[in-house]
Amino acid sequence: MINLRFMLAAALAAALIAGCGGDDDDSGTVAAESGTTTEVVVQAADGGDFNPAQIYKDVAPGVVTITSVFEGGGEDLLGGAAAGQGSGIVVSKEGEIVTNAHVVTDGGNLNGGGSPKEAKQVFVEFGDRNRVPAEIVGFDADSDLALIQVEPDGLDLNPIPLSDRDSFAVGEPVAAIGSPFGENQSLSIGVISATDRTVEGLTNFGIGDAIQTDASINPGNSGGPLLDAKGEVIGINEQIASSSGTNAGVGFAIPVSSVRFALEQLRDDGEVDYAFLGVTSETVYPQLADHLDLETDSGALITDVVDGGPADKAGLRGSDDETTFQLQRVKTGGDLIVAVEGKPVVANDDLSELVATHQPGDEVTLDVIRDGELAEIELTLGARPEDVNR
Repeated sequence: MINLRFMLAAALAAALIAGCGGDDDDSGTVAAESGTTTEVVVQAADGGDFNPAQIYKDVAPGVVTITSVFEGGGEDLLGGAAAGQGSGIVVSKEGEIVTNAHVVTDGGNLNGGGSPKEAKQVFVEFGDRNRVPAEIVGFDADSDLALIQVEPDGLDLNPIPLSDRDSFAVGEPVAAIGSPFGENQSLSIGVISATDRTVEGLTNFGIGDAIQTDASINPGNSGGPLLDAKGEVIGINEQIASSSGTNAGVGFAIPVSSVRFALEQLRDDGEVDYAFLGVTSETVYPQLADHLDLETDSGALITDVVDGGPADKAGLRGSDDETTFQLQRVKTGGDLIVAVEGKPVVANDDLSELVATHQPGDEVTLDVIRDGELAEIELTLGARPEDVNR
C-alpha cells in the first residue's frame, strides 16, 4: 500500500526529527553546443524552449535553505533540540520568503498534534553562504504555506517571479530546485503528470488544484519552487506519494494561484481566511446517477452538513440513507449541488474551488436538486473554522 508522506525536512545530525543531444528533430529536443558543454534544450508546450541550465542560472540564487529549530534547545542545537530543514523562495527585495507551513511549524495534525505550532527559531541560508535568522510573518495551515522574512540589509536578494497563470498542460516540462536531504540548491527536471489533484494538508481541509509532477523531489525539497520554461514559479513543492518516503516519481506542488491568494493575506494579517459552506459531499458520475435515478449525471451529492454552518442555516440536507454501488458504500438522500452562482459543479473539487473564489460573508446562490426538483437556495458563506471533523 502506498502512503502519502509529506516531504518534511531531512533531519540534521543533532535533530530528533529524524537526454541525449542531437540535431533539431520531431522529438522537440535540441542540443546546443556552448564551448565544450552540451546544453539540452527541450521544446515547451507553448512552443518556447525549456532550458534547465538557463533556468537554474537565473533562478537558483532566489532559492534558499531553511532550518527550523523547535522547542528543546538553543541556537547551537545542543540539549536535544529538534530541528528540520526545507527550502524557500525569495519573493521580494524586502526579504520576504515563501515556504511550506510544515517547514517552519511542527506540522500540527500531520503529526497528530492538533494546530501547528511555530518553530522556536528559523534560519535561512542563501546560495552565497550567508546564513541569517528569519521571522515567521504568518502561516496558512489549510494551504500549507508560510511567509517568513529576513532583514534585507547586506544581502543580495534575487526574487523569483510568481507566474500569473492559472492553468497548466499535462506534459509541460518543469524544473524543481531545493535542498533534498540537505543538498542545497539541487536541480531536477520532469513534466507535469496531472493537474487538478486534491492532496491532504495540515488540516482536515484538502488542498485543491495541486500539480502532480515526476520531477525528482525528496525530503528537504518542501517549500522550493516548481518552475515553468520561463523560470517562473507555478507551484511550491509540498509532498510526495511514496512507500519509502523518498521519490517515486509522484510529487505534488501547491498551485501558484493558491500561493498568490495566501501571500496577499499573510502580508496584511499574518493569517488567511477562506469562505466556508459547511458540507461534505461526493462526486456524482453517470453510472452512479443512473443507479440513484438522479436528474443529472454530475454534481456534488451532499453526504453530511456541519451543524450550525452556513449550509445548515440555509436548510441544506445531508444523506439519510445509504446504498452499495460498484463495491462502494454511497450515502444517499442528500441535496445535489449542481451550480454555484450559475457556474456548474461537475465534481467535489469544483464545489470547493467555486466557494473558494468568494470571501466570508458573501451571499451566494446554489442550484440544488432535491427530490427531483431544481431549486435555488441563497445563503451567506461563513469563515472556515480552524478545523472540522471528517
